[in-house]
Amino acid sequence: MADFELDKLTQSSPVKIEKDGKSICVTRIGDEVFAIADTCSHSDASLSEGEISDYKIECWLHGAEFDLRTGAALTLPATQSVEVYAVTIDGNSVTVEI
Repeated sequence: MADFELDKLTQSSPVKIEKDGKSICVTRIGDEVFAIADTCSHSDASLSEGEISDYKIECWLHGAEFDLRTGAALTLPATQSVEVYAVTIDGNSVTVEI
């Protein structure tokens, strides 16, 4: 079963979904969809409230940046990566794998 429809995702505009008790930040860049843990590894801020630039998301609270492809922390104050989830796209159906 799909988590949501691809055409519901606006380019470079992150959204928060809940799946299996986890908060996940999902965003679309071109034809790709990325899913990472929604909570910044530096603080309890929701990454889905952040800004997308290239393949990075910036935490709105303290400005830490994370790579959407790998979850790696790219800038301070974050030093730890966030979890990345595989995404499957089948036509217009998008599923985040936990």
